[in-house]
Amino acid sequence: VGIVGKTPVAQSLYDGLTVIQHRGQDAAGIMTIDQNMFNLRKANGLVRDVFHTRHMKRLTGQFGIGHVRYPTAGSSSSAEAQPFYVNSPYGIAFAHNGNLTNAHELKDEVAKVARRHINTTSDSELLLNIIAHELQSCEGLHLTPEEVFKAVSKVHDKIRGAYAVVAVIIGNGMLAFRDPFGIRPLSLGKRKTVFGDEPMVSSESVSLDAVCFTFIRDVAPGAAIYVTESGELHTQQCAHQPISAPCIFEFVYFARPDSTIDRMSVYATRVNMGTKLGEKIAREWADKDIDVVIPIPETSCDVALEIARVLDLPYRQGFVKNRYIGRTFIMPGQEMRKKSVRQKLNAIDREFKGKNVLLVDDSIVRGTTSAQIVEMAR
Repeated sequence: VGIVGKTPVAQSLYDGLTVIQHRGQDAAGIMTIDQNMFNLRKANGLVRDVFHTRHMKRLTGQFGIGHVRYPTAGSSSSAEAQPFYVNSPYGIAFAHNGNLTNAHELKDEVAKVARRHINTTSDSELLLNIIAHELQSCEGLHLTPEEVFKAVSKVHDKIRGAYAVVAVIIGNGMLAFRDPFGIRPLSLGKRKTVFGDEPMVSSESVSLDAVCFTFIRDVAPGAAIYVTESGELHTQQCAHQPISAPCIFEFVYFARPDSTIDRMSVYATRVNMGTKLGEKIAREWADKDIDVVIPIPETSCDVALEIARVLDLPYRQGFVKNRYIGRTFIMPGQEMRKKSVRQKLNAIDREFKGKNVLLVDDSIVRGTTSAQIVEMAR
């Protein structure tokens, strides 16, 4: 999340991160700017555990960014919690959702050409230094929108993979951009105040709802938004051949059902998936003599309910989820995932006994949890 406000933004950043906690449980961080100084708090853990009153009091300032992390690349150490920061040029704080597929060769280039040291194994720190290097050639203390957009275009040319980015450049403004395929989501909103409009960007539209911002639009694939410190908003397409190819996993699993991504309701998409899958089961598995449809909570419940409606079968909750255990897919380490399945789910035996059960899950990533769930059901 990122906000250029007219009033202190720390609480709004915190609230915005809280509702996208499902996107990463490994670490959380907020960076604000006040009197031309960065204020940072970041650590491993959930948003509610990382930020206490004493930290919030230090996060003064009227614009800033926040991040929740799950490790797709690098390790789960607190050194890789975001936002990241570089002091040259200008001073840039940076947060990234996604992962780069050509990180290895980029790291060599950054070391040899830009002579920049990357101190973690995180591809996000690498991406920050690439942006910083592109901005290095700009003259003067104040960046123009044209200079910022030119730097983003060069970044698009160099890197491959998924990236939704928000950054604050001290003394200048806030930059947000999305990869040319729009793989990861990025929403733009604003809030009207007596002091003027406050722009906000977030990975999901639900963050805008949580802090009473009005959704304006999705940031287009390849596009960048630059908001000056005074709140003046500029936008430009920075990719040569943008193509809309969003990650299907956002709709299947990652995103909250009350979010909208690229003008599509996540909830409605999941219901549609249930309709299509129910019709396929009726067509191809009519001989299976299914007695009951049971979802593996929680993301698949909307799909399973629609499948049951299409097949005209009972829908039952056969598993109870412990809501105090996080998402197992984004748990660091395979052993941790295995252990947490038994802590997360428990079967209600009478809902399974003597029945042919159609189990519905949202996805199979590693197969770790699927095997254990089926074993538990049996």
